[in-house]
Amino acid sequence: YVPPQVRKSQEILDDKKREELGRLKKMVNGLINRLSEPNLPSISGQMEDLYMANSRKDMNETLTDILMNACVTAVAMPSRLMMEHVLLVSILHHNVGVEVGAHFLEAVVKKFDEICKSDAEGKECENLLALIAHLYNFHVIHSLLIFDILKKLVSAFTEKEIELILFLLKNVGFSLRKDDALALKELITEAQRKANTAEKKFRDQTRVRFMLETMLALRNNDMRKIPGYDPEPVERLRKLQRTLVRSSGKETELRVSLESLLSADRVGRWWIVGSSWSGAPMIDDTNKKTQQKLHVGKVSSKIMELARKQRMNTDIRRSIFCVLMTSEDFMDAFEKLLR
Repeated sequence: YVPPQVRKSQEILDDKKREELGRLKKMVNGLINRLSEPNLPSISGQMEDLYMANSRKDMNETLTDILMNACVTAVAMPSRLMMEHVLLVSILHHNVGVEVGAHFLEAVVKKFDEICKSDAEGKECENLLALIAHLYNFHVIHSLLIFDILKKLVSAFTEKEIELILFLLKNVGFSLRKDDALALKELITEAQRKANTAEKKFRDQTRVRFMLETMLALRNNDMRKIPGYDPEPVERLRKLQRTLVRSSGKETELRVSLESLLSADRVGRWWIVGSSWSGAPMIDDTNKKTQQKLHVGKVSSKIMELARKQRMNTDIRRSIFCVLMTSEDFMDAFEKLLR
């Protein structure tokens, strides 16, 4: 039973939250609509300010929804627009926190898996694959995920999958060769085996032959044999990225597999520090709660208020903050953290 007074206050809070989210969505949407290469520094700075002023959860969900609506359509989106949108995600991923890129990546990969299984006629698959490719180009994700997707496409080996393989290799093929030439060689060998064992009618199709020629060009590092390949736009935006990010990049790359992303709701998100773990097997819930507590004793209301102002929004964060603020020296803090 919820008393009427409590129910009314909850409804007021819900209305207030909806109003705040609506205002936030309007602000983020306005920034995304104005996004272009010349004003990327300004837009990314304003987005960082919004992250500092609002809940990260609300910001991640709002940004992901707006970007997905802007980029994932039934018609092919311009390559430059896709790159600029993903570059914004990359800058926020490096400057604000890896959970920004991780949230966007998970939404994109799950949508890609869903659309590919549904046999949709539009260009949603290509648009989603372009987002994943540029997340790799701008150092949000490791090549592991790209190879996982390519292996999945090669294993299916239908006309649709061959088009997607060509699309992906054209966008990131030479970067993959640079990052992991051995894995690329194994992928090419598997694709050749699939083509050789396919029906003759399918094997003789122009797109199959073109895919194999593209793979051989990648293996031999021959850019001239890939029609329409132009690395200049990505390189230009990478230079811009280096001026805007405050970290070197490699340590914030998400080395996560396709399987891990698709089963994140069931087994947890180990690639995000401090993320929630739901439905994990062989872990007792009662033990989990006790592990998340730190023994800090009694702390003054001033310290707790300071923790609130600094956005320490979980028990573990508040506990660590209180330990750091109330310890006499580093040894005292170390002992309290151990307890």
